[in-house]
Amino acid sequence: MDKNSYIGVFDSGIGGLTVVKGILDLLPNENIVYFGDTAHVPYGTRSRRQITQYVLDDVRFLRQYDIKAVVIACNTADSTARETVIDKYPDLPVYGVVHPASRKAAALTKNNRIGVIATKATANSRAYDRAIASYNPRAQVFSEGCPLLVPLVENGRFQKGDIVPETVVQEYLDPLAAKGIDTLILGCTHFPLLTDIIREHYPDLTIISSSGAAAENLREGLEEADMLSDSPGGEHKYFVSDDAALVEDIAHYFMGSALNDRVQQVTVG
Repeated sequence: MDKNSYIGVFDSGIGGLTVVKGILDLLPNENIVYFGDTAHVPYGTRSRRQITQYVLDDVRFLRQYDIKAVVIACNTADSTARETVIDKYPDLPVYGVVHPASRKAAALTKNNRIGVIATKATANSRAYDRAIASYNPRAQVFSEGCPLLVPLVENGRFQKGDIVPETVVQEYLDPLAAKGIDTLILGCTHFPLLTDIIREHYPDLTIISSSGAAAENLREGLEEADMLSDSPGGEHKYFVSDDAALVEDIAHYFMGSALNDRVQQVTVG
């Protein structure tokens, strides 16, 4: 396997671009191919069987690019189908978002009370509960499914001072704050964009982005395997399964700027 091969990253939609941004910030020389399954977004409302099939289709597409690792940049997909991907592709290093964020939260909590906001599918899977327990058995985990937050973010409604996202965030987080959590995992790749609102209303919380934790974990894994790219710069390819023009229009929400590369629409599955 060539250390200058692509890192494959996929998500059910475009939220996984926050993971791509984290990777580019930490590893600017890496070649990345991203796939967002926008034809089937959101995965969070689908059955386990359907999510697993979509995930296998996503990985099969990315493997066309001789990837050296795959990052499941979707909390729902990671919590539902990660083990299936590992079983099907035993020689492919598989990275996710759930365990890196859980490990970080388990280490940073002071009172062992950790909150998780995520899609309903991720919250119902209890994947974070199990992962956090594996790192810190004393921790109590309180998960909240937050279905209204993703459409708000994708419509650009995540700024401080906007009463709509602020009201919705408080509706979801007030019950968690009442349970005395001191650490909050943003268990959806869209949610880092809500960080400013969350900090404004809950300034004492330690906030952990699953996107940032995933990028840090990938760097650790590639370093350990001596698979960091040694080629300057990096080539980046972006694919979606529906509405490439819309993704280009709103990618700056997730990447901090417009994509420098065109988004291509493809049929997968």
